[in-house]
Amino acid sequence: MKHERLLDRREFTAEAALAALAGVMITISGCGGGGGGGGYSSPSSPSTPSAGTGGGSSSDKSGTISSNHGHLAVVTGAQLIAGNAVQLDIRGSADHTHTVTLTAAAIQAIQAGRPAVTDSTSSTGHVHSVTFNSESPEAPSNY
Repeated sequence: MKHERLLDRREFTAEAALAALAGVMITISGCGGGGGGGGYSSPSSPSTPSAGTGGGSSSDKSGTISSNHGHLAVVTGAQLIAGNAVQLDIRGSADHTHTVTLTAAAIQAIQAGRPAVTDSTSSTGHVHSVTFNSESPEAPSNY
């Protein structure tokens, strides 16, 4: 016998929003300079929302990038709500690109405010470690 669960209005709205956002990807936009932390933008089909630059929203999450020299990481609020794995091109204003893959588990951790750490692909002989929610008291999880 199949058990059917009825959704209330709030659950239905949340489920509908998640279904609508299921195909949303993360885009990366650049920032100048080097050394400091930064945030990414989005994935495979890049858009350029970036936290703190007027194009992002308060629900966007910026990542901190090790040994940064122009890369930027921002996961949009819509991408966090969708909860899907994303692949980010973190070129930013650097003269080369790296890719960062965030699993669905990493996206869910970021959305919940827990730390998530992952390494970029190698480019021009180096990689970057990208950390989201680094101020969280919990130990980071690698994704």
